[in-house]
Amino acid sequence: MKRSQIAVIMFCLLHGAILCAGFFAPYAPDQQNRAFPFAPPTPIHWRDQAGRIHLRPFVYGIRANSDNENYSESRNVAYPVRFFVSVKEERASQSGLHLFSAQEPGHLFLFGTDEFGRDLFSRILYGGRISIAAGLLAMLIALALGTVLGSIAGMAGGVVDSAIMRLAELGLALSWFYLLLAIRAFLPLRTPPLETFFLVAAVLGFTGWARPARLVRGVLLSAKERGFVMTARGFGAGPIYLFRRHLLPQVLPVLWTQAVILIPQFIMAEVALSFLGLGAVEPLASWGNLLAELQSYRVITSYWWMFTPVVVLVLVSFSYFLLLNSLQKRVHSVAL
Repeated sequence: MKRSQIAVIMFCLLHGAILCAGFFAPYAPDQQNRAFPFAPPTPIHWRDQAGRIHLRPFVYGIRANSDNENYSESRNVAYPVRFFVSVKEERASQSGLHLFSAQEPGHLFLFGTDEFGRDLFSRILYGGRISIAAGLLAMLIALALGTVLGSIAGMAGGVVDSAIMRLAELGLALSWFYLLLAIRAFLPLRTPPLETFFLVAAVLGFTGWARPARLVRGVLLSAKERGFVMTARGFGAGPIYLFRRHLLPQVLPVLWTQAVILIPQFIMAEVALSFLGLGAVEPLASWGNLLAELQSYRVITSYWWMFTPVVVLVLVSFSYFLLLNSLQKRVHSVAL
């Protein structure tokens, strides 16, 4: 299998699971099981205590030990894992079809739980929606601003070009992370969760336009000197026609590449803001506020499963890297 095919399959699997979180997650992201704070991942069994092999996987009940810190399996009753479960029949707070779920009153915590007994696997899937959506929205804003300002600079030239490029250089010279913190600090902190999401995405987008603008401007300056563009200009083609018909197709491959580069960068930025308490807040789940619990030394040293959002974040970022590598090879082969 080619590397490009692996990249596309990995990208689609990860993003498909996150997009369809309501189907793949066995629990709602805000569903609490206060009896099981920081419960470890639930073991899935195929063989019972008598040595019999079951065709359907099952889990045992879990109970807290006397210290309320460790858990053990209660092997008196086995709870089968059911697939394609209509959760509406079991929990009125949820509805819809789920891929799998343990028969009640059993619990299936694939990645363990947090301090409120919320299923970490479900929260990672739902949180991925927020983090990736913030990255996508910020990318669209950054590319829109970068394309408009870069096109104006490349087409107009002169004083306009100089002013826009000096502003872009100022944005690139400053540390984007500290600039992001400074801008976010001046904005209201106590806002509803949904408004906070759009606010964070807008801040990310407005701080990321400089590099796309410089790239678009450079491509336009190079393309304006090509023979077919100069020939069209000699036949009386206006600036709008030249841009739409001849110059914009030269810019599109750069924009596609920048989109794949910017999305994981903005996802990481949203995670950093949420980790510091400046991004998505409860009850919204995002990868950043899931990792915020790692600020506690007790959590870091005692509950290893709380690091699973880091693993998922690395896998998603790596899928974008593979996709970018595949895209660059395809663009290079077309250019040759």
